[in-house]
Amino acid sequence: MTDFGFDTLQIHAGARPDPATGARQVPIYQTTAYVFRDADHAAALFNLQEVGYIYSRLTNPTVAALGERLAALEGGVGAICTSSGHAAQIMALYPLMGPGKNIVSSTRLYGGTITQFTQVFKRFGWSTNFVDTDDLAAVEAAIDENTRAIFCETIANPGGYVTDIPALAAIADKHGIPLVVDNTTATPYLAKPIEMGATLVVHSTTKYLTGNGTVTGGAIIDSGKFNWSNGKFPSLSDPEPAYHGLKFHETFGALAYTFFGIAIGLRDLGMTMNPQAAHYTLMGVETLSLRMQKHVANAQKVAAWLEKHPAVEAVTYPGLDSSPYKARAERLLPKGAGALFTVALKGGYEACVKLVDSLELFSHVANLGDARSLVIHSASTTHRQLTPEQQKAAGAAPNLVRLSIGIENADDIIADLDQALAKASA
Repeated sequence: MTDFGFDTLQIHAGARPDPATGARQVPIYQTTAYVFRDADHAAALFNLQEVGYIYSRLTNPTVAALGERLAALEGGVGAICTSSGHAAQIMALYPLMGPGKNIVSSTRLYGGTITQFTQVFKRFGWSTNFVDTDDLAAVEAAIDENTRAIFCETIANPGGYVTDIPALAAIADKHGIPLVVDNTTATPYLAKPIEMGATLVVHSTTKYLTGNGTVTGGAIIDSGKFNWSNGKFPSLSDPEPAYHGLKFHETFGALAYTFFGIAIGLRDLGMTMNPQAAHYTLMGVETLSLRMQKHVANAQKVAAWLEKHPAVEAVTYPGLDSSPYKARAERLLPKGAGALFTVALKGGYEACVKLVDSLELFSHVANLGDARSLVIHSASTTHRQLTPEQQKAAGAAPNLVRLSIGIENADDIIADLDQALAKASA
């Protein structure tokens, strides 16, 4: 089905009429376990000699349909769906890492990701070298013999900075390590990291993919293009004791990472997406291209208006001529620069707080990518645990508010911002 266009794939990939009932929409298979045909069938499934359903911590037909659809949209060979975007990040790195190993990561990340990479990683014996990924020499200098991945976001949250994925992919290839790209804020409609050289793509499906603020979820999409037998990734290349010495890369080839993620990652970490969440996300993905077109059009209009407002010091939207990322966005994101950016107010922290409290159409929530327009003051919320230096490096300084522009009427969004800015600057 990968030969079809994006708009067709977002509706049909992974979806087939239910063989028992003929139901056209993917059913919610709300079940814990699945009946085996016989003892031999059960043994074959548990030995990974046959693909099928065992237990819903591992596999579920509704969740599998979503994984197949996301893999088709991203141009990957397989996908692993998880309970959240944070779960997807841990799951993505789990097969690659070990005590004493590290990743090289962009400093421009969601605050919760930075906390996860600095605090949680310590408990696994992992570490993170944070660098400005616009400085390619610094990225390369941060890689050592224990580095096992480079991590970045396509459009960084919260500042809307656009990452040069092809340049990072070249560095990763040179050092024999995978490039892991969080494509949440761009979605596969605006950007295809795998086509740019990424090895793995992660998503918080909670955001634009679902698009309606109803469920949490995450996903990892496997490009199927990496050589896991280069000596750095024993979990994928060496004999696996839990499966009688099976070697994942030797046995499953391009699908080695996907099979490991399900057979080991989901089995042992249990970060499983529930079938109802998968169903909501499947329905959301059906309209992804239509929503992203509206998101982008609204964001472009709102950002241009904000940039001219007397109370505004700067706007970070990469679709603006004033953005240092404009040329990169046009090259890597030809369909648009997303709908997430920050606004710096001349009144500083106090003006930001007043703006947030004065908005009426915008919802003040710790989320993004909803059909509704959303606002948050990152420095006092999502990036609160970071030091002032980390906040500034992440694009979440105290004088900034983050806007996630929805699909309402653009003039209504602007009117709400106008009245709130008047109160904030009074």
